[in-house]
Amino acid sequence: MTDPLLRPRRSVLYMPGANERALEKAKTLPADALILDLEDSVAPDAKAEGRERVCEAVANGGYGKRELTIRVNGLGTQWHADDLRAVAKAGPDAVVVPKVNSATEVHAIERALEAAGAPDHTAIWAMVETPIAMLRAHEIAAASDRLTVFVMGTNDLAKELHAEHVPGRAPLLGGLSLALLAARATGKVILDGVYNDVKDLDGFAEECVQGRQFGFDGKTLIHPGQIGPCNEIFAPSEAAIAQSRKIIEAFEEAAAAGRGVVTVDGRMIENLHVDNARRILAVAAAIDGLG
Repeated sequence: MTDPLLRPRRSVLYMPGANERALEKAKTLPADALILDLEDSVAPDAKAEGRERVCEAVANGGYGKRELTIRVNGLGTQWHADDLRAVAKAGPDAVVVPKVNSATEVHAIERALEAAGAPDHTAIWAMVETPIAMLRAHEIAAASDRLTVFVMGTNDLAKELHAEHVPGRAPLLGGLSLALLAARATGKVILDGVYNDVKDLDGFAEECVQGRQFGFDGKTLIHPGQIGPCNEIFAPSEAAIAQSRKIIEAFEEAAAAGRGVVTVDGRMIENLHVDNARRILAVAAAIDGLG
């Protein structure tokens, strides 16, 4: 996958790092990416054991084409520095860092990874989940080329806003929009936050559709049962693929004939429509490449 923006990240599943059975089960799940978690899902007295188990899982492999990342404990915690050193040696696809609030913090994470010998392919995924992170989203996203992905922490954002969890997420839309703008302005991938009610698949599907319509590249998940609907909703539909091919074909035919005006189904087609059509086909091809 040469273009990190086109690597499929429709479904990104959190897996508890201290749970050996969960780490093994993750090898069979159809998620595009995994976040092996050392933060919220690991008790304080199990942090060191979880760190060792997760890094060993990454080293041993067996996860196929799934993008493999590790979420460390946050800056300022007693485990953060040891987590980064261990992750650097394990060399996953990325390190996921919670509550990143400034460019200065991104630079500190980058320096720590490089000092510990992290391979070039280990990217930084920054979780943005506080009001100050929303207001500094562009600064954070632009801080480093090693930072490739924004991960929305919507539960923490709602908590800090004193907001209620409601259908449609109206209280969060301002922050989501700021983060999306920053990601797109800097060429980063952005993942939507989790949906908490794992039994409410209809509500989950509605939020996936909302996230796709907003422009998110995929969604973070907390239960394997959410993977299938998420993969389907965040993939280009057959209709979108067919329409994209139609747009490109019409545009190329018009260019070959020297026509300056192109219409498809009565609608004027411009370069921006062609660019989007090519992006959709590239995303579909990348998903097909997962097998």
